[in-house]
Amino acid sequence: MNLKRKTLVLVSCVFSFLLLEHRLRPPAEELRLSDWFHPGKRPDVVAITDWLAPVIWEGTFNRQVLGRYYGRQNLTIGLAVLATGRTADQYLEVFMRSANKHFMSGYRVVFYIMVDDPLRTFKVLPIKGDRWGDFHLTRMSSLAEHILGHIEDEVDFLFSMTVNRVFQNDFGVETLGASVAQLHAWWYFKNKDIPYERRPKSAACIPFGQGDFYYDGSVIGGRPLEVLTLIEGYLQGVAQDHKNGLNSTYERHLNKYFFTHKPTKLLSPEYSWTAALRPPAQVWLVKATRLSRRYF
Repeated sequence: MNLKRKTLVLVSCVFSFLLLEHRLRPPAEELRLSDWFHPGKRPDVVAITDWLAPVIWEGTFNRQVLGRYYGRQNLTIGLAVLATGRTADQYLEVFMRSANKHFMSGYRVVFYIMVDDPLRTFKVLPIKGDRWGDFHLTRMSSLAEHILGHIEDEVDFLFSMTVNRVFQNDFGVETLGASVAQLHAWWYFKNKDIPYERRPKSAACIPFGQGDFYYDGSVIGGRPLEVLTLIEGYLQGVAQDHKNGLNSTYERHLNKYFFTHKPTKLLSPEYSWTAALRPPAQVWLVKATRLSRRYF
């Protein structure tokens, strides 16, 4: 038997052994939705969607069960934020201080600060583009580059948020999922005149009479490659609209994406409340508050 054939036989034997070992190994314990999520405890709100995705409200989830499960997973969670020019000066410090205290407390977190003047600490990521150009286009295209370049190999889950927020209470592992969407604080409680894109020629169009929820574009999350797929869908929609002489908003493109690609988990308005609004009775515990939208 020649050397090449001996090598192939050895590799085949090793592969067969590893495959047998994998088959004999007891499967990893899976966390079922019913183990930790109890929508019946919040009959005052929509706690589960028509496509059976959970909507995370305070009172619907069991922190202890989630903590035991995710505590064994050796997770790393990424949080990406774009902070340029005046927005960095005005919001970044309070964002970071509050995130350090409340975002995924007890878990390994990598903060990705996307800046045009990298004088900050943490993991600073340079961005491309004009700081006075389209904020969301810059944010999404830069994030896509970094996901492909390194983020997908560094974290298990990734969130991207605008910097104009203050975390006030625990923003924990109950929010983790393959594709995570944030319900809009204002439009969740206003069930008419939802500002979807209605022009048929726009890539962001959701026809009249259709639509699920209105999503807040300031928070997206999920597995890194799921976030990348969302960004690619957004950029393709922008390019198509530009070709047709149209210009829809980032949030409308995001809502079209989630209309056609249903998120696996939705975050209630408690996770991105608006500072100018008084929380209604359905909002039990505000996890994060959005500040002025002047630059957003």
